[in-house]
Amino acid sequence: MLARIPSAVLQGVIGQAVDVEVHVSKGIPSFTIVGLPDASCRESRDRVRAALLSSKLPWPDKRVTVNLAPGGLRKEGAGLDLAIAVALLVVQDELTESAVDGCAFVAELGLDGSLRRVPGTLSLVEAVACDRVVVAADAYAEARLDADQEALCAPTLGELVRYLRGEADWVTPALPPPRELPAPAEDLRDVRGQPLGRRALEIAAAGGHHLLMVGPPGAGKTMLARRLPGLLPPLDRDAARIVTRIYSAGDFGVPTGELITAPPFRAPHHGATMAALVGGGSRALRPGEISAAHGGVLFLDELGEFSPGVLDALRQPLEEGVIRVSRAVGSVSFPAEFVLVGSMNPCPCGNAGGPGQCRCSDAARMRYARRLSGPLLDRFDMRLFVPRPTAEELFRGEPGQPTAAVRERVLAARRRAGRRGVRCNSLLGSAALEAEAPLAAEAARMAERAVASGQLSARGLQRVRCVGLTICDLDGRAPPLRGPDLALALQLRNNPVWLDRSYAGSHVA
Repeated sequence: MLARIPSAVLQGVIGQAVDVEVHVSKGIPSFTIVGLPDASCRESRDRVRAALLSSKLPWPDKRVTVNLAPGGLRKEGAGLDLAIAVALLVVQDELTESAVDGCAFVAELGLDGSLRRVPGTLSLVEAVACDRVVVAADAYAEARLDADQEALCAPTLGELVRYLRGEADWVTPALPPPRELPAPAEDLRDVRGQPLGRRALEIAAAGGHHLLMVGPPGAGKTMLARRLPGLLPPLDRDAARIVTRIYSAGDFGVPTGELITAPPFRAPHHGATMAALVGGGSRALRPGEISAAHGGVLFLDELGEFSPGVLDALRQPLEEGVIRVSRAVGSVSFPAEFVLVGSMNPCPCGNAGGPGQCRCSDAARMRYARRLSGPLLDRFDMRLFVPRPTAEELFRGEPGQPTAAVRERVLAARRRAGRRGVRCNSLLGSAALEAEAPLAAEAARMAERAVASGQLSARGLQRVRCVGLTICDLDGRAPPLRGPDLALALQLRNNPVWLDRSYAGSHVA
């Protein structure tokens, strides 16, 4: 006898539909799984057998062949357990074909017959072409986020069989109450001094520009960076679905009944490996930290302590907004569109920038500077030296504007970018920038001098114009870009204190 049950497996963050075909025939009792299963798929034989027997359901004492179609697709994970168990029950006439018609099954089985959630439930539910999808009870809230299919759940295999036979009604678990976006716990009002740093943060939030802050310890770099997510608008529905899929597939935090709409903020440790940062793995290809930051902020504190090879792996996703991971087992693409914020000390001792304070030799400073390659530095639209605030600023300085007031300007600037057909100005191409960000005569002369002197590369000029356009949007003005707009953009890209003190003799523009 033959039974065919729909299910799905995870490929990166995207679900791939799979048909579980089970054939039972006479012969020496055996159980064989074909169709490129990995070790976790092959081990489903023992999980399914124990779950059936624990649920007082029969196990076929015959020759059993399980085919996972399509045969050319590598199958990973334990999410096919439930589909295999249901197919075995159908071929043994414990369930009728009509009882499972139009149903897909996605769950792992425990040895006691319990149904367990598998990573990437939302993507798996979206992949199957069935009207109803059965998942574990703790995955029900996530599965129902897909409005195109009806999500069903059961606590155990035995209860599921009763539901399918019509002996009991389906039970819907209680859903958690909807959450509101929490107010940012860290407010810009708390930042004393740092007027240029606050301005750079506002520009980064409004235009989606990457920001590098260099300064001595205690200057407030981390304090500024952690206040950036509070300035960003909530994710739209499409972006929220992508972020929710990423978090589910990578187990960064299981969604509880609703899409993730708050912009993510990820701050990995400087000891993170390349696979942890960009994604991948030796077998199951899973998203990394840069994908978990999609739609939000990736903050790399102590940037100079990261491995140079790991940092250079960011160059391609910063340019394209996607990371492509290739391994012997296959290739996947992960979304990776984020605002990169880096912070680092100007030298190993951290005190460069003040006369007579730095204890490092010129050679030590140069070695430290070379940890960041020129092409990576070129991807930062703004490179800012952050000095320590003065005693006057700390004790008697006036508090700055709160996050709520700055956020209003950021949202207004984002709406102006939306009328140009992009979510933020950093996504504008060169042709669009020519049309949307013309230069006034004074600004054009200033840009020409910067390029002629080697201060700016061709890419640097494009990014400076993009930052200048964001400055116009924040000020509520229409282009062309004036001289002060371009002057501020140039100042934020090429800070003289930092370049003179720590990167002397190196061309980074």
